[in-house]
Amino acid sequence: MHVTIEQAEKAIQAARAKAVELGTQMCIAVVDSGGNLKAFHRMDGAWVGSIDIAQKKAKTAVFFGMKTGQIGSLSQPGGSLYGIEHSNQGLITFPGGIPIVDADGEMSGAIGVSGSSVENDDAVALAGASAIGDTELPDHPWRT
Repeated sequence: MHVTIEQAEKAIQAARAKAVELGTQMCIAVVDSGGNLKAFHRMDGAWVGSIDIAQKKAKTAVFFGMKTGQIGSLSQPGGSLYGIEHSNQGLITFPGGIPIVDADGEMSGAIGVSGSSVENDDAVALAGASAIGDTELPDHPWRT
């Protein structure tokens, strides 16, 4: 099952609460398992440039079934995924994008967050994803 609109809104609310707790303004995007935007929230004062980054972090996480920070570690010069950020009309390979796994152990979507340090982005994304599912993927998390 894809992330529902109710789940997407719940994830955004949890992510927003974490951003407020951290004292930062964020853009928060939730995509379904096909990488399609399901819900989006731009907090007052969040950078305009973070709109695109949040959406691309969510897409990156769902396209490859892993946290964007993990992809980043593999995409450094000499790494097995070097240059991957240039594919799929642009990916983001630093922390803040996290897959969402449903109760059946399948990836139902992902969340992407941008607007602060990568540590804060990742913490806010984790809060959102954890509010509606798991964030650790099984061996084969995709639907076909």
